[in-house]
Parts: sequence; structure tokens; C-alpha cells
Amino acid sequence: MPHRYDVAIIGAGTAGLSAMREVKKQTGNFILINAGPYGTTCARVGCMPSKVLIETANAFHRRKILPDFGVRGAENLEMDISAALARVRRLRDGFVAGTLKTTENMGDRVISGRAVFTAPDILSVDGHVVHAKRVIIAAGSTPVVPESWKHLGDRVITTDDLFEMTVLPPDMAVIGLGPIGVEMAQALSRLGINITAFGKDDGIAGLSDPAVCQSALDSLKAEFDVHIGAAAGLEAAAGEKVRIHADNKDVVVDKVVAALGRRPNIDDMGLENLGVELDPQGIPSFDRETMQVGDLPVFIAGDVNNDHPILHEASDEGFIAGQNAVSASFSCYRRRTPLSIVFADPNMAVAGSGFAGLPEGGYVIGEMDFSGHGRALAAATNRGLLRVYAEKESGRILGAEMCAPAGEHLAHLLSLAIGQGLGVNDLLRMPFYHPVIEEGLRTALRRAARQLSVGPAADLAACEGFAPGG
Repeated sequence: MPHRYDVAIIGAGTAGLSAMREVKKQTGNFILINAGPYGTTCARVGCMPSKVLIETANAFHRRKILPDFGVRGAENLEMDISAALARVRRLRDGFVAGTLKTTENMGDRVISGRAVFTAPDILSVDGHVVHAKRVIIAAGSTPVVPESWKHLGDRVITTDDLFEMTVLPPDMAVIGLGPIGVEMAQALSRLGINITAFGKDDGIAGLSDPAVCQSALDSLKAEFDVHIGAAAGLEAAAGEKVRIHADNKDVVVDKVVAALGRRPNIDDMGLENLGVELDPQGIPSFDRETMQVGDLPVFIAGDVNNDHPILHEASDEGFIAGQNAVSASFSCYRRRTPLSIVFADPNMAVAGSGFAGLPEGGYVIGEMDFSGHGRALAAATNRGLLRVYAEKESGRILGAEMCAPAGEHLAHLLSLAIGQGLGVNDLLRMPFYHPVIEEGLRTALRRAARQLSVGPAADLAACEGFAPGG
């Protein structure tokens, strides 16, 4: 007998759980359908275990600058990689346990299985028929591994595999220099692994500003071998190794980390049965402000829609989908200021509009090179570049790209300013304590202000109507 629900949610990741929280507020007649492990991509194999690994690697890497601070004996420090990886798994398991609490004790409100659409309101789940007035697709994503590489077996791994390893071989390659590839290549290198990294594009880490890209590339090349601008080919080599060739580079390594991005989990989901047009990747068109697919009672949220595969975006999209799935009429929600951060050292980030998204002409750029920045010099983190983009006529801040110390914090500050519609001169009137990294932002803003049509204003606003002796 078919089961009938108000809402069916496909996927128990960040977007699906966010949607479920909203659905539960209005109805108990819902079903959560999940194929594969529970615990969210972020907690299991994404942002959280990767940050534990990065923090571990950065702690060990600091030994290289300790002599500059007068600290002796750093050359005798050793990395116990097995212990480091065990800590990653231990903390990871704690993060996963936290997310699993959300789906505990849900009884028959949870089905483990693959959901397939037979109609917009009917799903088949391993032989069970589920009818739902509304359906939320939040099936997540899977790391990309080219078919031509699969014959290499476990010589090619993804981040889904990396955090399960108990030891690491001495020579590894990372292929793909997007956010994940850059983070993992630098972290593995700082743990003492001999890393060679490849990226087929000229840009790295999601950056599009050529100057910022070059700054980021220079920083990474100072630590390990980096090759960009050519696709990498793989073939088996003697001794269970892998040979990689890209342009004029040829190297043999023990293992390859494939960091080529993630693809939506839509295979064999029956999306063709929705009766709407699918894009070349097989994803239906949807409204980003309502998450609705076409004019159907179907919503799509999180990594599966291949729009902004970032945790806070997935959570927001799940919220929107969940709200609308239990509402008589659908509401539009204003999306947050775009923000992406890569936790390399220096941090690489984009706030608001990146360079590639700037309007044709009509903008100015304020720049700060951190090589001579006082606070950064004191901490021996003096490298990187910040570029702030502002509308030439009004001074309104449009966005920024950076490879900068404490860039994660600068990016949040700039995102707040962009979301509030602030201009260069508005932001210059905030207090800048001395000495802080944010003084570098002030320098960039002052340089942008000098190029504005309205001209730079004083950092302090004048009191209105003040007359001495009055």
C-alpha cells in the first residue's frame, strides 16, 4: 500500500536536515529518505575533518619560522602522521555524532534507500511507493573521479577516502586546484609529504582576479611544486605507483588525491519524470529565491542543485525549501551576500562580487600588499594581496578578492558592509585599532577612495551645526 505524506525530503545532509527542521514545525506527517551514510558531508568528509587536518599541518609548519622568534630546537620536532590522522578521525566522529542526533529516534519517519521519481508527487524507494504533496530534493553530491582513472583503484583517492587513512605515503599528487585541492595540497605538504599539485585552469581556489591569483600561486609555490594551465593525464607505473603527465611535467607518485569538485547525486533519480527541462548536467531549472522547480510542488536545495555548494548556502536553501513546502503560498527570500573562503595560509576569499563578476567599467580597485604590513610582519605572516572593488560614481563596495593573513575575518567584515550597502567612505569611518590586520583593509579603502568620482571624504564625519563658543 502506498504511503501518503505532506512532505517527502530526499537527503539527510545539511540542506535536508535544515528543511526538516522547518517542516517539523508545521506537520508531523513527513518522511526523510536517505541513501548512503548519515551525518552530513561537512561533518564526515568535508569542512570539519579538513580543518582539523589543516590546523594540525599549520601547527607543525610553524616550526620553520620559530628560529626567527629566537626559539631554538625546532629542527628536532617530528610529525607523527598516524597520530595526527587518528586525531582527525576522533574529532570527525564527534562532529558526525552531533549531526546524527538530529535523525535519532525518528522511527518510521526515516527510510534508508534510493528515491526515484515516477511522477512529481510519487517516489519509489526500494519497492516502496511514497506519495507526497510536496517533495524536497536535497540528495547532496559525490566527489568526481574520471572514468579513465578508475582502473588505478586505490592509487587514486578523494577526500572521502583521505580521512580514513591511517598512514600517508611519502610522495603524493593533488589534481585540481579549486578550494578543496588547494587546502589539501598545502596541508599534506605541511605534514611533510612531498606534494606535486596540478590545475588545468590558470585560476586557483575560486579566485578570478589575476593579481590575487598570482599572489596565491606565489605563496603556494614557495612551499610545494605547482603546475597550472594544463590537464593532467594518469597511468599506472611500476611498484603500484602512478605516473602523471601534464604539459612538460612528468612525475611518479604513490597516490593521487582527486580534487576535481563534486557532482550532484542525481543519477537514476528519475528527474526526467518531473516533466520539466533539465540542463546539460541533468538538473532541473529552479528559482533561487523560493527553491521551487518550475511550477511543480518540488523544491531542490543544497549541493544537488550545483549552484553554490557551500554549507551556509545549503542550510539557507534547506530553510527556504522547508518553509515553502509547508506553506499555502510560496515566499521569496533574499539570499545572503556571496562569501567563499579557502582555509589555506594565507586565507583566500571572495566577498560579494568577484573580479569576474564586476560590471563593465565604472568601478575602482583599492589594493593592499601585506608584505610590509606591521602586524603581519610581527607574526611572520606578511604575504598576500587584498583587492577591494567599489562603484566609481557612488563609492558603494561591490566586492573583494584576497589572499591575505586573517582573510577569513576580512571577508566577513566586507560581506557585512556589502550586505548593508555601505560605501568606501562609510567603512573608513569605522574604528581601526592599531596594530591589527584590518589596517590593511583601511589602506585598500583609502586607495579606492582617491579614485572615486565623489573624491575621498575625511575619515571622520563633521558634527552638524557646531559653532565654537556657541
